Amino acid sequence: MSGATSPQTSVTRVSGGTTECGSSWRKHAQQNLRTLDTPPGPFSEGAVDVVYARCCGLDIHKRLVVACLITPGQGTAPQKEIRTFGTMTDDLLALGDWLAGAGCTHVAMESTGVYWKPIYNLLEGSFELLLVNARHIKAVPGRKTDVRDCEWIADLLRHGLLRASFVPDREQRELRELTRYRTALVRERSSEANRLAKTLEGANIKLGAVATDILGKSGREILTELVAGATDPAALADLARGRMRSKIPDLERALVGRFGTHHRFLVAQHLSHIDYLDEVIAHLSAEIAERVRPFEDELVRLDTINGVGRMTAEVIVAELGTDMRRFPSDRHAASWAALCPGNHESAGKRQSGKTRKGNRYLRTALVEAAQAAGRSRNTYLGAQYHRLAARRGKKKAAVAVAHSILVISYHLLKDGTDFHDLGGDYFDRRDKDALERRLISRLEALGNKVSLEKVDRVA
Repeated sequence: MSGATSPQTSVTRVSGGTTECGSSWRKHAQQNLRTLDTPPGPFSEGAVDVVYARCCGLDIHKRLVVACLITPGQGTAPQKEIRTFGTMTDDLLALGDWLAGAGCTHVAMESTGVYWKPIYNLLEGSFELLLVNARHIKAVPGRKTDVRDCEWIADLLRHGLLRASFVPDREQRELRELTRYRTALVRERSSEANRLAKTLEGANIKLGAVATDILGKSGREILTELVAGATDPAALADLARGRMRSKIPDLERALVGRFGTHHRFLVAQHLSHIDYLDEVIAHLSAEIAERVRPFEDELVRLDTINGVGRMTAEVIVAELGTDMRRFPSDRHAASWAALCPGNHESAGKRQSGKTRKGNRYLRTALVEAAQAAGRSRNTYLGAQYHRLAARRGKKKAAVAVAHSILVISYHLLKDGTDFHDLGGDYFDRRDKDALERRLISRLEALGNKVSLEKVDRVA
């Protein structure tokens, strides 16, 4: 097409000029030309300051570790040595001896699944370790090999371009493993209870339609008798306890079904699995309680937050820790947990406020606590939940209240203060005049004439 030009990238050489300033400019331009001609890869010397002279980058896999050690070389060029090690303990100890013998001070590695953990545990205390997010150090496409990966990590580390992830001390890491394992078992127990409910539905036993919890005291006795071979609905319904006694007629109708040998076997297996999970969860809770005993004061304060129970408080201590000096402010803590709006802006326009991916264990625990707090309207967190749920939906309201719980937890742990609820009418008291004007305008829009008369409240 005539008159159309395709976009091109060109470098213009400016000639002329014999002054010192012109000579300096040409020298700088020639240096930039050399930089443009350099293919993507490790950094050119002199382009970025060297922060760590002796460092190492590790590319970690399940069966091998590729290490790139950078040490000062002749002149300005660094010396790079690349070796491959296994992941057995003696191999990792040999890796540590090699790095120590070369005078290495800093070691960087990607957070690849769980494979970084044994290396971190063995090298901890001997070197300054940096665990970095793999998404933050993507290499240039088309140059993907294990050797290139470890070399790229080492170059980034050498020039101080890596941001380390937060890795707590060994005691807190072990506590994290316990609380996370307990969370997984609690989820497994919920899944098994759902499978039990499906089996009962298949036998047309409508126990779940009458009892809120089929594994409660009454439901458990009824299920035990069903497994034992009982078939009389009246006798089974008479096993109800407490408030379930008022539902005996409904229970008699719900327990009329086709509960055969097959269902009896499956229900027995479900109950056995649930009993086993309850036992393991109890053992884990006892071990966790022993490990968090030094933080009893912090747990008691966290437990006073609306919606936060003992197990949630233990998760907060395990994931967030008790030393808040690692977070300059509550905003940094919320950003680390990804319980704050995302930041995506382009061409001056806000594109999306979707939250990022953060610590999913802490996030899940706080969102569950927020949903529990939202069941009440007489507390500050409950009022906040209902105000936001009416405008933004329940899910976004839960995340917002979870953010508030995290901020409250941060200040309780940092300042050692007690939690004081602001009350369910806090938002009304915050701007009382605006609330009155808004309500009056709504009544007048409906055709009413409104006049206010102040009434003194009796204490």
